[in-house]
Amino acid sequence: MSDNVIEVREVQKRYGTFTAVDGISFDVKRGELFGLLGPNGAGKTSTIRMIYGFSPLSGGSLRVFGHDITTGWRDVRARLGVCHQEDSLDEEMSVRDNLEIFAGFFGIPRAVARDRANRLLEFFGLENREKASVRELSGGMMRRLAIARALINEPDLLILDEPTTGLDPQTRHQLWEKLARLKNQGVTIILTTHYMEEAAQLCDRLIIVDHGKILVEGRPRDLVAQFVGKQIIESSPVCEGLRRFVTERGLEHEDLGHRMLIYCKDDENIYHEITKTYCQDNCILRMGTLEDVFLKLTGRELRE
Repeated sequence: MSDNVIEVREVQKRYGTFTAVDGISFDVKRGELFGLLGPNGAGKTSTIRMIYGFSPLSGGSLRVFGHDITTGWRDVRARLGVCHQEDSLDEEMSVRDNLEIFAGFFGIPRAVARDRANRLLEFFGLENREKASVRELSGGMMRRLAIARALINEPDLLILDEPTTGLDPQTRHQLWEKLARLKNQGVTIILTTHYMEEAAQLCDRLIIVDHGKILVEGRPRDLVAQFVGKQIIESSPVCEGLRRFVTERGLEHEDLGHRMLIYCKDDENIYHEITKTYCQDNCILRMGTLEDVFLKLTGRELRE
C-alpha cells in the first residue's frame, strides 16, 4: 500500500484562456499536515477544489486514497472532510443541528451522529452553545463549528481552505492546537493559509505556488535555511556605503530602497562588521522566517 494519500501529477486547471494551475506535481503522505502557500490568485483554491472532486481537471492526473478522482469520486468523498474558505453553515439552525443534520448526508445513523456531535462539541469547546443559532456565534466559534462539521464523518483526510482568516490571535492559536491534536490522532490534513507563522508551526511539509506553478517544496525550517538563512540583517535607512559593501563582498541581499535585507547564510559575524562601520543605530539582527522565504520567492508587490 502506498504511503501517499494524495498523488498529483502534472495537473492543470484552465478557465477559458486563463491557466490557474499549470502542470503541478506533489504528494501528500499519510498522517502529514501539508501546506499550500501562495499569493492571491496563485492557484491554491483551484488545486484543492480538484482534490476533493468539486472542480474537474483540465489535464494531468490526481489520485486520492489510490482512486482516480475523475472516476472514483464517490469512494473518495466518504473519507474526506472539507472546510471551505467561505462559511457555509446554516444560520437558521442550532450549533448541534448543523452537525447532526450534516451527518445525514453521509448516511450516519442518528444515534451515532449524536454521539459524534457530543465529542466534537466538547473537542472544540462549543458544548455550552449547542442550542444557540449560528448567527449568535462569534467569528471564532463559527470557524470551530465549520471544522467540527467537516469532521462529523470521521474523515481520513481533512482539507482546510484558509481556516483562520480573520480570527483574533487567541482564537487562531486555539485552532492551531486543535489541528495539531487531530494530526497526532492520525488525520491527514491539507491546509491553505496566508499566515506564514501558521504554516511554519503546523506544516510538516509545504509547497509555495505562484502563477499556477510550484516554486519550492520542503519542510519549513529547511526552506528558511536554504533561501534566507538562519539570521537576517535588516537596515533602514540604507547608506550608500552599505550598498557598496554588500556588492563588493557578494552578500546575498534585497535592496528595497528605504530598507535592505542581508541574508547571513554562512557568516553570522558579518553583523558586527556591518554595524561597526555602516549602521550602528539602524541595523537589527533577527531570525529568518518562512515569511522572508515567501516574499523573496513571490515578490513584494501588491496583488489584486
